[in-house]
Formats: sequence, C-alpha cells, structure tokens
Amino acid sequence: MSDAAGSTDLGKTSSGMQPNVAALLAYVFGLITGIIFLLLEQDNRFVKFHAVQSIAFSVALALVSLVASFTPLLAPLALKLVQIAGFVVWIILMVQAFQGKWYRLPVVGDIAAKQSGI
Repeated sequence: MSDAAGSTDLGKTSSGMQPNVAALLAYVFGLITGIIFLLLEQDNRFVKFHAVQSIAFSVALALVSLVASFTPLLAPLALKLVQIAGFVVWIILMVQAFQGKWYRLPVVGDIAAKQSGI
C-alpha cells in the first residue's frame, strides 16, 4: 500500500468497519479513541496511521497548550489561539481521514508513519 493521497483501496479492518470510518473515529476523542483504535486494529495500516497521528497530535496539542498557558502577559490570548488552531487542525484531520487520505501533519505525521509501518 502506498502513501499516496487518493488511494482508493484502503483494505480491510480488524473491526469490520470501513477503514475511512475507523480512521475518522480514531480522532473523535483524541488520545482516548486513538489508543482504542490502535489497540483494536491489527491489520489495517491506514487506520493504525491515523490512530497514532491522533495520539501524537493530542499529546502535542496538550503540551503546546501548557506552554501557552504560562506565556507572561499573553497567556489568555496565546492559549485561546492554540485552542482555535487545534480545533481547526482536528476538523481537517477528521475530514481527510474520512476521505481516505494519508494526510500527514509535520513531525507528528512522520512519527505516525514510522509507528504504523508505512
């Protein structure tokens, strides 16, 4: 299976779900659903990739939010900007997963690709 966007055959999943639906659901509750789908999925690299990316994105967002909350004088504004950006990226990730695309975030996507065997 290639890493090309637009790949139409995403294979079968261990759960019996469509791979794009399982990948979308891996993002719904971030870290929690990412871990669930990573543990449940034995066969499908597409679902594993999105599950790992969901976990890594959730952890990265939590860390950036923590740092932003300690920014002197600008903490409320910085934290709000991080939250808005995180929400927008989260929506993009879910849409891309549902469309069957191997959408990679910088750094986080490379980690996910390595961990899922791509």
